[in-house]
Amino acid sequence: MFRNEMGVIIALAALIIFFWLTSDVFMTSKNWLNILRQVSLLGIMSVGMTNVIVSGEFDLSVGSVFGLSAMLTGTFMQTGMAIWLAIAFGLALGFAVGLSNGLLVTYARIPSFIVTLGMLNVARGLALVITGGLVVVLDETTVKNFRGLEMFFHYGGGGRFGNVPIMIFYFAAVAICGYILLHKTMIGFRMKAVGGNANAARVVGINVNTVKITAFCILGVLAALAGIINLAFITNAQGTTGQGMELSVIAATVIGGTSIAGGKGSILGTVIGVLIMGVLNNGLVLIGVSSFVQTICVGGVIIGAVAIDVWTKKNN
Repeated sequence: MFRNEMGVIIALAALIIFFWLTSDVFMTSKNWLNILRQVSLLGIMSVGMTNVIVSGEFDLSVGSVFGLSAMLTGTFMQTGMAIWLAIAFGLALGFAVGLSNGLLVTYARIPSFIVTLGMLNVARGLALVITGGLVVVLDETTVKNFRGLEMFFHYGGGGRFGNVPIMIFYFAAVAICGYILLHKTMIGFRMKAVGGNANAARVVGINVNTVKITAFCILGVLAALAGIINLAFITNAQGTTGQGMELSVIAATVIGGTSIAGGKGSILGTVIGVLIMGVLNNGLVLIGVSSFVQTICVGGVIIGAVAIDVWTKKNN
C-alpha cells in the first residue's frame, strides 16, 4: 500500500526527526493539532487538485475560487438569506467555475494553464466587484439570523473530543472520499487513463472530455468548501482571501508524488505532501528561521520533488 509513497514518507519522517531534535515544543500535542489545523484547508483543495493533475491538466484558479465563494456566501448571509442556502450557493459557485474551466479546456481546446490563469483574475475581480472592495464581516450587527450564525461559526472553528479542531475532521473525510474515488472507482481509473494517454483512453471508449470536466468540477466544489470553512473560522473575508493558495496546493500535490505529466498520483501521497508543507513551515518558525528563508526552503522542496518525478519517469 505504501510502496509508491515510500519516498515522501521517508522525507516526512526525516523532517519530523530534525525538528524534534531542534525544537522543544515541536512534538507537543498542541503544536501537532496546530499543524493539522493549518494544513486542513490546503489538504481539502489538494485532494481535488490531485484529480485534475492526474487527468493531465492544471488549475490555477483555486485560490480565487476559495476567496470568491467565501465572500459570496458571507454577502448572502448579510442579506438575510438562510445560512444553509447561502452555503449551497457558495458551493454551487465553485461547481460553476470548475464546470466553466472544464468546458473551456475540453471543448474550446484552450490549454488549462491559460484558462485557469484567466479564471484566477475573473474570480478575484468578481469578489471585489460584489463587495466593492470592502471586507465582509459576519457578526450580530451584520447578519440578521445570528442564532444560525453561531452554529456556523462552531462548525467552522469549533472542536471535537476536547481540543481537536473540527476542520481536521473535514480534511479527513474529504481525503477518505477522495481515496475511494481515485483508487476504488471507475471514475478514478479513467482519470489515470486519460492523464496517462488521452488518445489511447479515447480509443478504448473513455469519454475524455467528461473525465476532465468531472475533475475540474470536483476541485471547484472542494475549493469553495474550503473557502466557506475558512469564513466560518475567521468570521470575515476580503478581496485578497486565498491569494497565492493555488501555488501551495499544486506544490503539496506534486511533493506528494503526483506526476506533473498526468496519469500517476495518489491521495495518500497528497496527504503526506500536505503534511510535509505543514511540518516544514511550522518547524522553520519554531527554530527561528525568517519568513524569507522559509519561502526559499519551500521553493527548493518543490523543485526537488519535480526533479525526482522527472528523473523517475526517465529511468522507468
